Amino acid sequence: MKTNIRRLSYLILGSFVLLSFYIGYINVFLGPALTTDPHNRRLAAYEAKVHRGTIYDRRGTVLAKSQKGRRSYPLGKDAAQVVGFISHRYGRTGLESAYDRYLLAMTDEDKIEMIIDRLLGRSRVGNDVVVTLDARLQQLAMRLLGNRRGAVVALDPRNGEILALASSPSYDPNAIGQPAGRSPDGKVLTVYDLLQQDKRAPLLNRATQGAYPPGSTFKLITAAGALTTNPEVIKRIFNCQGSLIIDGFRLADTAAHGEVDLRRALAVSCNTTFARLGLEMGAERFYQTARAFGLTLNPWAGGLPEVAYRPGALTPPEKMNKPQLGSSAIGQGEVLVNPFQMALVAAAIANDGVIMHPHLLARVQDPQGGVLLQSTPRPWLTAVSPEVAGVIKEAMVNVVREGTGRGAALSGITVAGKTGSAQNPKGETHAWFVGFAPAERPRVVVAVIVENGGAGGVVAAPIAREMFRAVLTAGP
Repeated sequence: MKTNIRRLSYLILGSFVLLSFYIGYINVFLGPALTTDPHNRRLAAYEAKVHRGTIYDRRGTVLAKSQKGRRSYPLGKDAAQVVGFISHRYGRTGLESAYDRYLLAMTDEDKIEMIIDRLLGRSRVGNDVVVTLDARLQQLAMRLLGNRRGAVVALDPRNGEILALASSPSYDPNAIGQPAGRSPDGKVLTVYDLLQQDKRAPLLNRATQGAYPPGSTFKLITAAGALTTNPEVIKRIFNCQGSLIIDGFRLADTAAHGEVDLRRALAVSCNTTFARLGLEMGAERFYQTARAFGLTLNPWAGGLPEVAYRPGALTPPEKMNKPQLGSSAIGQGEVLVNPFQMALVAAAIANDGVIMHPHLLARVQDPQGGVLLQSTPRPWLTAVSPEVAGVIKEAMVNVVREGTGRGAALSGITVAGKTGSAQNPKGETHAWFVGFAPAERPRVVVAVIVENGGAGGVVAAPIAREMFRAVLTAGP
């Protein structure tokens, strides 16, 4: 009998210890996330008692604010996908979701003040969030895209600050819950319901969630891998006859470029040269080079998910045959990327091979303006050596000076870039451009895609040129 009682006591004690650990884990580790989870019914009740904080851009322009019990978005369609919206019916998206705890003053640092306010019966005021976005650039990017489907990304390669994330088509976040008609069965439909049904996918943030073949912009990665593997590649001469036969597969080129070195091959976007370089590297080294630039990786993994992000896709080396390798080396085949990833590729070249951790959060400040949290620039990946980055930067300058990227040129400013015209099995060619300026001391990286736009040098490069102009001719 005593033995049974002792065993029962141990069982009860063990269960109590496990329950204590579990409750502690829920409160300490999962507590903040559960508190601000949109499915938490207590959140709505708490939120009704809090004046939600304001979201500002880097220059103090209001991106989201609470006024007379409603949330409003002054930039409307121009920043809808990145700023997001908040709705009792449809939840919250974008920065409204990512910074929810700060905007509601529900962080660990706010707990003491929360208790004091409750005891004194004072209404709660959320914290304000300042982001790195530039509303002026964001609006310009949307204006340049016009009615075309596509995206524009702008960031500072020196510190990872995201300056613009434009996606078109867009929507008005101020009108999400408004009635917009009825379904065949008589159900009242809202604007959001119609947006979900829209085949143009306006709710999708194409800048970070799009999945596109990168076309010739991917040759920057192939060049980096080739130079890292064999620095002597820069001295070689390649003979382009207008196509390349790979195990019976004919890889077509845009022209018969004749004898070209690496710099000239990038300037005229020679498929033959870069397919050969990819084959010489081999599938494993090619794949690892792409990963070194962040392909297949999410910069926000394990941290604050500031944006919804779709990492790129590339056939694993063990499954990649030679025709696939040759096609992937020129950005075709089964390679898929989003525009933001290609901006990071250009940022690596601009910043001597180092990709700084991209971020939108600049700082969090209390209602009196006191800084509670400040972002600190930090490296994310080292893609290539400074020497390799320097060689590719020089070649990219040549692309804009005398190659396919002349549409991005600016008088008095050295621009580096790479165009792309990505074949699309479902329609017309996608127009690409990625680049940075000024090439000597890069301050801004821009990536542009225009879906079904045609030639990148004709359609995407001029958009990038105007983005460069806006950044480099404006004040700090």
